[in-house]
Amino acid sequence: MTAVQPKPTAHSVGETFDSLSPATDEVVGTYPVHSKEDVRAAIARARDAADWWAGLGYDGRAERLRRWKGVITRRLPQLCQVVRDETGKPIADAQLESVLAIEHIAWAGKHARKILGKQRRAAGLMMSNQAATVEYQPLGVVGVIGPWNYPVFTPLGSIAYALAAGNTVVFKPSEYTPGVGKWLVDAFNEVVPEWPVLQLVTGFGETGASLVTGGVDKIAFTGSTGTGKKIMAAAAETLTPVIIEAGGKDAVLVDADADLEAAADATVWGAFSNSGQTCIGVERVYVHERVHDEFVAKVVEKSKDVRAGSDAAAQYGPVTMPSQLSVIKRHIADAIERGGKALVGGVDAVGDRYVQPTVLVDVPEDSAAVQEETFGPTVTIAKVRDMDEAVEKANDTKYGLGSTVFSKSRGLELAGRLRTGMTSINAPLSFAGIASLPFGGVGDSGFGRIHGPEGLREFARPKAVARQRFTAPIVLTSFSRKEKTDALVAKLITVLHGKR
Repeated sequence: MTAVQPKPTAHSVGETFDSLSPATDEVVGTYPVHSKEDVRAAIARARDAADWWAGLGYDGRAERLRRWKGVITRRLPQLCQVVRDETGKPIADAQLESVLAIEHIAWAGKHARKILGKQRRAAGLMMSNQAATVEYQPLGVVGVIGPWNYPVFTPLGSIAYALAAGNTVVFKPSEYTPGVGKWLVDAFNEVVPEWPVLQLVTGFGETGASLVTGGVDKIAFTGSTGTGKKIMAAAAETLTPVIIEAGGKDAVLVDADADLEAAADATVWGAFSNSGQTCIGVERVYVHERVHDEFVAKVVEKSKDVRAGSDAAAQYGPVTMPSQLSVIKRHIADAIERGGKALVGGVDAVGDRYVQPTVLVDVPEDSAAVQEETFGPTVTIAKVRDMDEAVEKANDTKYGLGSTVFSKSRGLELAGRLRTGMTSINAPLSFAGIASLPFGGVGDSGFGRIHGPEGLREFARPKAVARQRFTAPIVLTSFSRKEKTDALVAKLITVLHGKR
């Protein structure tokens, strides 16, 4: 049987749509298709709530965020089941992403004051009569458009930081995972019942477009590069700033001195977990020629124990978007037609819901499987003469999100040479779990950052204040300034900065 679209327009009834399990096509929930007017009304309510939420201050907001993460933690099994119902992923994977999200909520609430609060700045000798400070003020209302592949971890990386910075949020989850979005918003509203600080809007692309053009102060988007470009174009009409976290074609570099067992295990997990539907997942591997064959043998052996399915023993679930199945099949077929070999899986690994693991070798670098984001449980492995070639090939892509290096002696050096926003050394994707590290990419992977201090600052505007402490003996900003004052300034600046 061919899988149907989990959120098909054929299942829309009037102003609602059904949320379907990608594993069974069972209807797991029905949600409204919010119109342009609905979205604008939500933004207006968020605008009314903004002053109250900002007025709670850092401590007041941190307390509410602590209570929110407490609700999520205590009801974690319930949340994980909703994630499984809408994505098909194993409960253990749903728990992992939820646990990481809880950590980020905790970090954002705890550190917002330190990162965003008022700080003194040096005024400099010429302006020594001034006291200089900078603080970060809330933007107002932030629109967050979330993805379906990690429907808890990814959107909360924007939502939690925007809230901690003092903004209200209107959240549009993916049409594939509206139930997860509703669960998170309902949990928040239990601990913040006074005002609509975090609101949910559901629907399809038009609902998201209405959020972009509805008058929010910033948009945080996670999704495809193509959709990200459309959002930027729409936001440009009103000069609405955006954060774009788009696709990736992440590489793993395996040096001659690498721990091959660890590198192979990381490759298999990074490539196949969540059915390969991970923007920072492993899609390409470049291995030093001295250890290539041994590494490939380990990957092949480990891959044989990995299986997609809906039963409790399966390591990962279905492909959530049926339309992605044809992309995955095309990439595998193109790789094989152009001389590549499937050591595990192949074209026949692509079923009507599930894709079994596929390991490809000898794939040309200009093939679709190497250059385009596959977003499925496949991986290409290439032999390189040294790590210089590995870095060159890893960087030869329009994407630049994450990367991983396995090397005992050159990890930091190689990481610094990779054109990506993030790199893990000797462990898979560890940067995503560290709340203090910024998350984001370059090139077609987008720009802006969530998480860490940089993530907090993305959702605030810097406010600079200069306060005169006493009248300066030399007044520069006056038409009463004398020629001798200008001469004195010229002499002073020469002394300060004119040395060779």
